[in-house]
Amino acid sequence: MPRKAKEYPEEGEFVVATVKSIHPYGAFLKLDEYPGKEGFMHISEVASTWVKNIRDHVKEGQKIVAKVIRVDPSKGHIDLSLKRVNQQQRKAKLQEYKRAQKAENLLKMAAEKIGKDFDTAWKEVWVPLEEEYGEVYAAFEDAAQNGMDVLKGIISDEWVEALKPIIEAYVEIPTVTIDAEFEITVPKPDGIEIIREALIRARDRANEEKEIDVKFSYQGAPRYRIDITAPDYYKAEEVLENIAEEILRVIKEAGGEATLIRKEKRIKKVKKRGS
Repeated sequence: MPRKAKEYPEEGEFVVATVKSIHPYGAFLKLDEYPGKEGFMHISEVASTWVKNIRDHVKEGQKIVAKVIRVDPSKGHIDLSLKRVNQQQRKAKLQEYKRAQKAENLLKMAAEKIGKDFDTAWKEVWVPLEEEYGEVYAAFEDAAQNGMDVLKGIISDEWVEALKPIIEAYVEIPTVTIDAEFEITVPKPDGIEIIREALIRARDRANEEKEIDVKFSYQGAPRYRIDITAPDYYKAEEVLENIAEEILRVIKEAGGEATLIRKEKRIKKVKKRGS
């Protein structure tokens, strides 16, 4: 079970917790990421509406995402809220938790490879990487994308070498895909050929850049769709702007017109290393 490097959660933090016991006035929950720590959720923090029976909202053994609203380490008190967590926050926290589980499994593989127990791995790898990156899987993604040298100086060379084949085999590199459309017309007998050459030239030039993938598809005159996959949203936007500038210039010189139609749709995905 993934655990945090720090002893107590911070106020405002979202945590994964398991309902331990339920009482008429509230519930006690075990904090999954903080071994040995429990929190209390008052009945008034269970739902935004009046709660007649708390068991209509939570059950013993149920795993939930809660928000930390108060922490008193001197007394060991942690107050939690369920009603202050919206759907998007819950989804984001569960995604983070799943990433931590992946990181833990990969680190266990590395520890077994060099004959160390997980407690040692946690102290020597998990803690320093979490302090540097905020989460361990983000460190693994950075290493998968930019090479294992990014971890040197944070963890020992022994761990870097042990993790190298594991990260290369199992860690996925995050990418973002954005799409847009161009409306292009060139009122000449060879207008279609001019448009085709302009799109191919723009695509091939963009694809020369590492980890950039640009594809055009014909949507029916005069529309052409472009899909750009890049390591992050900002890079994808930069590539789109450069391509648009090039296409607009070429088409204008040919006596035609071109318009970029932006779309709100943003598709996030992951791409395996080497795929």
